[in-house]
Amino acid sequence: MNTVKIGTLDISQFLLGSNPISGFSHLSREIDARMRHYFTTAQVKRLFRDAEALGVTTLLARADHHVMRLLMEYWDEGGSLKWIAQTCPEVGTIERGVQNAISGGASACFIHGGLVDHLFGEGKLDEIPPALEQIRAAGLPAGIAGHNPDVHRWAEQTLDLDFYMCCYYNPSSRAASPEHQAGAQECFVDEDRQVMTGLIQTLSRPVIHYKVMAAGRNNPDEAFAFVRSKLRPSDAVCVGVYDQDDPDMLKNNIQALCG
Repeated sequence: MNTVKIGTLDISQFLLGSNPISGFSHLSREIDARMRHYFTTAQVKRLFRDAEALGVTTLLARADHHVMRLLMEYWDEGGSLKWIAQTCPEVGTIERGVQNAISGGASACFIHGGLVDHLFGEGKLDEIPPALEQIRAAGLPAGIAGHNPDVHRWAEQTLDLDFYMCCYYNPSSRAASPEHQAGAQECFVDEDRQVMTGLIQTLSRPVIHYKVMAAGRNNPDEAFAFVRSKLRPSDAVCVGVYDQDDPDMLKNNIQALCG
């Protein structure tokens, strides 16, 4: 599998996402619950080992206590996936999320996309540079995520990042709260995908493309063909996998992206 660099860190071009193992389907509360029941600790570690066997070197997951506990056990058993950590608002401040990433053994860290969107809307983006400095002080590549293209336009003009996390869709407003609201109505429209992928071509740092499947709504063949047409040599793709009904999902997704 091809590798790319974010800062000085080598990562696989296909990254394993973690929304399913954390019970975030972006479909319904019922599917959230199904994911949580399916992804026992044993199932999560099995998925990680499957990813390793298929050439994936890197996991993208939340800097919360659930994920950190899973990773500690997985690494103690010899697991080798690197962890790109996402701060998460429910654990506390941005600084607390970054500290979780550092103490939990992350290889890179980025600021949660819903939070960045929220701070952008509130005019509080001055909270972001100190968090990036905290990440860099620990020797980790630093990035931001965002669903709103204007966030990345601002960052390109204002911040010195190691990487961007660009969501193909902007499915719900984060004006009231930075956190995803379980069961909330979300709207995935192709216009968002076209705008974000057009913007990606102008960004000066590597981009991790995410929600490329519209949380399972898109046809995989079409979705990965679209990603391949927009992926720059320096970019990577993050894909969450919920394989309860399709044991070959991870292998098929990697093949669809990487050939």
